[in-house]
Amino acid sequence: MSVSVRNPKFKSVVGDAVEFERVANGFLFTEGPLWHPGEQSLLFSDMPGDHMRKWTRQGVTTFRKPCAQSNGLAWDRQGRLLVCEHASSKLTRTEPDGSITVLASHHDGKELNSPNDVVVKSDGGVYFTDPTYGRIEYYGNPRPTQLGFRGVYRAAADGKTLTLLADDFGQPNGLCFALDEKRLFVNDTERRHIRVFDVKADGTLANSRVWAETTGEGKGAPDGMKMDVEGNIYCCGPGGIHVFDPQAVCLGVIHLPEQTANMCFGDEDFRTLYVTASTSVYRLRVKVAGRAQWEMSKRG
Repeated sequence: MSVSVRNPKFKSVVGDAVEFERVANGFLFTEGPLWHPGEQSLLFSDMPGDHMRKWTRQGVTTFRKPCAQSNGLAWDRQGRLLVCEHASSKLTRTEPDGSITVLASHHDGKELNSPNDVVVKSDGGVYFTDPTYGRIEYYGNPRPTQLGFRGVYRAAADGKTLTLLADDFGQPNGLCFALDEKRLFVNDTERRHIRVFDVKADGTLANSRVWAETTGEGKGAPDGMKMDVEGNIYCCGPGGIHVFDPQAVCLGVIHLPEQTANMCFGDEDFRTLYVTASTSVYRLRVKVAGRAQWEMSKRG
């Protein structure tokens, strides 16, 4: 069965069922899918392989190798690539000439754990999570942590200021803004729930509370997370991708052939969900269009 329906609204958001197409396979562990509307292409990371790849309808090519065991990817407001690097514990930006700018690497004189996932607000602020997964075998570069917590940060668009926003997570992971950017959702892999914060005028966060829990059978936990144009949230969890409506009601679960890590919306209408799942990349069609990172980052 490709879906488990928990609420009738699931059918109008996702559909009665889904059909999977495996567009690429043969990798070690895929993550960080990022759609480029202009090129109609997909970037994604293979962390253990230290290899960032590009998929188009013509096939898969190498985009960057080595890639510091990249994980989450995003576009900034100028269309520049932001990369969470597990092996270096850095958040970097790729400039138009191909040079690399470090946006964040240390907090209070200590190395970050391993930047994991990243989103960009319309004012240019770069928000990212910093769990410890990139310091363990296979998924990163094994080494002791220097920080005593796993936090959420905001890097200024100019890369000169790094602000710690929250330091009380088990393992922060996927994150996304509400449609009006007045709230930030951040999931916690270790605690298997999604938290939400109010976003203050200065870009900092307030009023943390648990928004939803991912419950069910099967492998998986909160990981990648995205929002569609109606405010529904897609979040990895037990058994596949859990879909929540704006009121935090779990509408159902999309079950994929492999354990899922992340996803993004793509194709010309942004109604195709591209999913990084263990050794493969899959895609499937949904009813409601996704919120495009590219368009979001250009807004304002």
